[in-house]
Amino acid sequence: MEMTIFFPALLLICSLFTAQLQAADDNEIISHLRQTDAVNLPGNQQTFTQDIHAVLREMSASLAGLKVGMEYLQRDNEAKTKELDLIKQQYQEQVTKVRNLEQRIQAQIGELISVKTRTNNTENQVEVLKREREVKQVAFSASLMASGSGHIGPFNTHTPLVFRHVVANIGNAYNPNTGFFIAPVRGAYHFEFHLYGVGHASYPTAAVLVRNGNNIVIAYEHQASYYVNPSNGATLLLETGDVVFLRQWQNSRIYDSENHPTTFSGHLLFTM
Repeated sequence: MEMTIFFPALLLICSLFTAQLQAADDNEIISHLRQTDAVNLPGNQQTFTQDIHAVLREMSASLAGLKVGMEYLQRDNEAKTKELDLIKQQYQEQVTKVRNLEQRIQAQIGELISVKTRTNNTENQVEVLKREREVKQVAFSASLMASGSGHIGPFNTHTPLVFRHVVANIGNAYNPNTGFFIAPVRGAYHFEFHLYGVGHASYPTAAVLVRNGNNIVIAYEHQASYYVNPSNGATLLLETGDVVFLRQWQNSRIYDSENHPTTFSGHLLFTM
């Protein structure tokens, strides 16, 4: 049993020793061949090999430098890219702020235009109210003679009467130089006229209220003696610019004095 185990172990040890010897011999042979080749190589070939090695070393150094430079450029490019992205972001933020500011400015402009429009409308309404207030204040009263006393007429045709002594002329719609009342606004007006005369067998006391050349109402009285005082009045719907006046009847006489018994009056009732 012991012999059986010992014999194979001895064979294994011998094999390992033989392999080690063979490997050492092989290494020695290779080393010897390299030395022999080095001794046998010509001088130019050795120099060429050395030059190639030097060039390779230089190329390796250059490649290493280029690699370092590329890595630096790459890092710098990444930094620039980040900086550019940040600038783009800031630019977009500024663009957004500018657009928002433009929108607010446009809104403020619209609001200012609206305020201006409302202001103009208010001013126009105020002006209209002022004009309406002014035109609503229309009234006049006048007597026939500015001074002295006496008769007007008779005339052989209808003749406009001019009431020259103005008692009141609110709104200046009555003209004491022509005797015409000109309506400043469309509306309802009331007119009255009172005449005074001395009785006469041939001449009555008479006048007619005229609108735009058309007779409206007449005041007429005729007696041979004593005093007469015919009168009349009417409410008229007048358009702006309508003309109202009194026209003395033909072949009639009208008396007036410093006491002003003969009068013509009118006023605006309301606009329409």
